[in-house]
This record gives sequence, C-alpha cells and structure tokens, in this order.
Amino acid sequence: MHTELIEGVVAPVRRSWADSNVASAIREQLRPRLRELGLFAGSGDLDFPGTANRYVPHLAVIPAALARTEGALLPEQTLLVVEVVPPGCTDTNHATSKRRRHAQFGAPVYLLVDRGERTWTLFTRPGEPDYTLVEGPYPLGFPIRLPAPLDVELATGEF
Repeated sequence: MHTELIEGVVAPVRRSWADSNVASAIREQLRPRLRELGLFAGSGDLDFPGTANRYVPHLAVIPAALARTEGALLPEQTLLVVEVVPPGCTDTNHATSKRRRHAQFGAPVYLLVDRGERTWTLFTRPGEPDYTLVEGPYPLGFPIRLPAPLDVELATGEF
C-alpha cells in the first residue's frame, strides 16, 4: 500500500485491480506514441514544493530520461497525469484538491477517469486556482483526444 500527503493529511492509497486495469489500458494505447517521442508511462511520487502535498498518480507520462529519477518529480515535468476514481469514492474534496494542485504546479494535462460515474474529464491549460479548459465529463465509451505532443485518441470502452 502507498500513502499520499494531501493537504497535510497522510492518506493511504489502495489501488484495486480494476483501477490498475484502467491505467494499463491507457498505457497500452499510448505505447507506440511514447516510444516515438521518447516518453515513459508509469507511477511514482509527485512533489508540490512549499505545500503539504505529495501524490502518487495512477499513471503519469514523463520524458524517459526522468524515469531513472530516485526522488519525486514535479508536476510540471509530466506531460499527462491520470487519476482513477473508484466506485463508491465519496472523497470529492481530495479529488478536487489534487486536481487544483496539479494545475497550480503546471501539470499540462490531467485526466480524471471516474469509474463510479462511468465518465472521464480532461483538464488542460493549467492555471491558478485550477485548469482553465475542461472537456467533459463524457461517458466511458466516448473517445478521449489527448492534445499535442501526445496527440492520441484513446478508446474508453474497456475502462
């Protein structure tokens, strides 16, 4: 089990197989483009300096050279951050807080897949206090078009 630091509160992170399946499906669809662009998709610590926050997203896309980093990365070093919300999750305050922190610290693209609601929402154009461009929520089954440089359409039917 992992832990995250969310606004100063240590929170256990339990990942279900179904959550991991969504992250894996996204990674598989990205794989050809990642190879082409020299990128890596995985999961590791993201730090938010000057705040009481440290998160472990379900999936993050980063330059391959950074995949050898032992410590945490900064959100601005990512190209995509993916969070999967499991069914029955009632902690919307943490989900909103995490998204806003990613925006404040420059994560360019934040994808939220809500398995309980069976929707996805894509957040781009990070700013203060939140992302300035929001696409969705759209139902799972509706494709996601990721912006450049990834420039990939993701099928969501198997999520």
